[in-house]
Amino acid sequence: MLDSKIPSGPLKEKWANHKLHLKLVNPANKRKYQVIVVGTGLAGSSAAATLAELGYRVKVFCIQDSPRRAHSIAAQGGINAAKNYANDGDSIDRLFYDTIKGGDFRAREANVYRLAEVSHAIIDHCVAQGVPFAREYSGYLDNRSFGGAQVSRTFYARGQTGQQLLLGAYSALMKEVSRGNVEIHPRTEMLDLVTIDGVAKGIITRDLISGKVESHAADAVILATGGYSSVFYLSTNAKACNATAIWRAHKRGAFLANPCFTQIHPTCIPVHGDYQSKLTLMSEGLRNDGRVWVPKNANDKRDPSKVQIAERDYFLERKYPTFGNLVPRDIASRNAKEMCDSGHGVGETGMAVYLDFADAIKRLGKEKISERYGNLFEMYEKISGDNPYEKPMMIYPAPHYTMGGLWVDYNLMSTIPGLFVLGEANFSDHGANRLGASALMQGLADGYFIIPYTIGDYLAQTTPAGMDLTSFPAFREAEGQVVQKVSRLLAAKGKRTADDFHKQLGKLLWDKCGMARNEAGLRQALNQIPAIRQEFWENVNVPGSGEDLNQSLEKAGRVADYLEFAELFVMDALHRNESCGGHFREEFQTPEGEAKRDDSKFCYVAAWQHQESGAEPVLHKEPLKFESVNLTQRSYK
Repeated sequence: MLDSKIPSGPLKEKWANHKLHLKLVNPANKRKYQVIVVGTGLAGSSAAATLAELGYRVKVFCIQDSPRRAHSIAAQGGINAAKNYANDGDSIDRLFYDTIKGGDFRAREANVYRLAEVSHAIIDHCVAQGVPFAREYSGYLDNRSFGGAQVSRTFYARGQTGQQLLLGAYSALMKEVSRGNVEIHPRTEMLDLVTIDGVAKGIITRDLISGKVESHAADAVILATGGYSSVFYLSTNAKACNATAIWRAHKRGAFLANPCFTQIHPTCIPVHGDYQSKLTLMSEGLRNDGRVWVPKNANDKRDPSKVQIAERDYFLERKYPTFGNLVPRDIASRNAKEMCDSGHGVGETGMAVYLDFADAIKRLGKEKISERYGNLFEMYEKISGDNPYEKPMMIYPAPHYTMGGLWVDYNLMSTIPGLFVLGEANFSDHGANRLGASALMQGLADGYFIIPYTIGDYLAQTTPAGMDLTSFPAFREAEGQVVQKVSRLLAAKGKRTADDFHKQLGKLLWDKCGMARNEAGLRQALNQIPAIRQEFWENVNVPGSGEDLNQSLEKAGRVADYLEFAELFVMDALHRNESCGGHFREEFQTPEGEAKRDDSKFCYVAAWQHQESGAEPVLHKEPLKFESVNLTQRSYK
C-alpha cells in the first residue's frame, strides 16, 4: 500500500498541524548530517541554500558549468501567488481550486492546498532577495493573468521571470558555498542512485570533463532534476534536460507516477524544418494581450493584414467566451491542433495559428506593450524574421512541462526512504495539466518552505553515518555497473548517432502519444519502441572515449534511458481509459470534443514499480480523495 502520509484534520489546518508534530534536529547535530542535492534549478538551489543555512552539510551537483544555467532560467511569464494585490477576488482557496480544476481533478488535494498556502511567503522572500518584479506606477507589485484563472495573480519580471528568480536562489546558494557549508560539483552528471538495505545513501556520478566515475555518500538524497519532455526530441526544454536521474532512481525502487501526464504548451514558435534540435517557447503571458485567430476559410494563405476582421475566427473567444484566450494550456493546444487539422492553419506548413497584438497596441500603445513583452518580441523577431509589432506571431503547440514524475508522499519522500524529490521531478501538485506560472511556484515552495521541515523529520529518526560509506559493497557494485554501461555504449561502433535514434523515438511518441492518443496508436508505439531500443544497442555510434569531455557519450546514455522510459510512458497512457487534462484519449471525449474523465475507475495516482529481467512493471494505485471540492466536469465556457 502507498502511504501518502496526508495529515488528518481540516484541509486548511493540515500543513500547520503537520509542522507542529514533525520531529526536529538539534542545531548542534545538523552539521553531522550530509545531504546531497542533484539539480540547481529553482527547487534544487533553494533547497540547498536553505538546508545549508539551517546547518546541514550539503553537496550540490549540476550538469551545467554553473547553477545559473539550470533550465529554470528559461521560464518567462511569471509565478503565481494568491496575494490579491489586484483586489479582484483572489484568495488561497481560489488559487487552490483553480489548480485542482486546472489539473482536471487528478492531483492530491492536500499537496495543492499547501502549495497555495505557502505562495504568499515565496513572493515576500524573493522581493527581500532583490528579485526585480514588475511594479505599478504606485510602487506596488504588478500582476498579470494566466490561463485557467479569472483573476490576476501572476507576478512577473517582463519575460524573464525564471532568470530573475534563479539569480535570487543562486545568490543564496553561493553565499553558503562561500561560507563553506555547500560543496558544489558543476559539470557532473548523476548516473545512479545507491541504496543500502533499501535506503538511499548516495549517488554515482561522472565528471563530464575528465570522465571520472565517482561515489558520493550522504544521509539523504534530494533529486531536483526537472522533467522529461525531451523524450519527444523536439520540446521547449534545453537540450541538456533529461530523465536519467529519475529513471535510474526508478530502477532502484522509486515508483514513477503518472508518466503519461505531459503538457503541450500552446504558445511556441512552430517547427521550421528537419534541422531543428529544440523548440522555442513564447510566454503564456502573451495571451493576456494577444488574440488567437485563424482565417475562417480553409487554406486561406493570404497575408494576415489582408484578412478582414469578419473573415477571422477568434476560435478561443468563440468557444470559451468566459475565459477566451486565457483557457488552460491543454484546451488551447487541442483547439489550435483542431484548427490546423481542419485546414485553417497558417504559414507555409499550415501548422500554426496567429497570436495578434494589433488590438492591444491600438488600445495601450506600442510603448506599453514593449514594456510588458519587449524582450519576448525581440526573441521572436530574431528567430522568425517577423516583427510582431507589425505582423501577428505564428504559434503552434509543443511539448513543454511534465506533470508525471517520481511518486512522493506529503513529505516529498519517494518510496525509497531517504530519497526526496522536488519540483518537476515529482508528480505531486499539478494533476493532469499544470496551470501556467505554477512551475516556479512549486519549485520554490518545495525548496524554501517544505523540504527544510520534512527532511528534518526524516533525519531526526536516523543516525548520522559518521563515516565514509563509499567503500561499502553497494557503492562499488553501482560504480561497476555505471562503468560497464559506459563501456558498452563506446563499444557499439554502429552507423547511427544517438541523436538519430532520439529523433526517431521522439517522432513516434509525438505521433502516437502526443496531443491526442488512441488505443491503436499506443499499441503501435509499444510494438515499435523495443525494436528501436534493440537497434540502438546494436547500431549506435559513440565516437571518442570515456576519459574526457564527450558530449556524444552523454547523449547516448540519456537516449538509452529514454528508450526504456518511453515504454512505461506509453503503457501508462494505454492503461488510463479516460481523457483528463493533457492526457487526451480520442475514444473518451464529450460531444463538444472536451476531455471526458471516468472518476469511477481512474480517480487515482498510477504509481509504477520497476521489475527486473524485463518483466512488466507493477501498477500501484493511490486513490484520490476529495474532501473540499466536488468532482465536476471541467468547463471554461
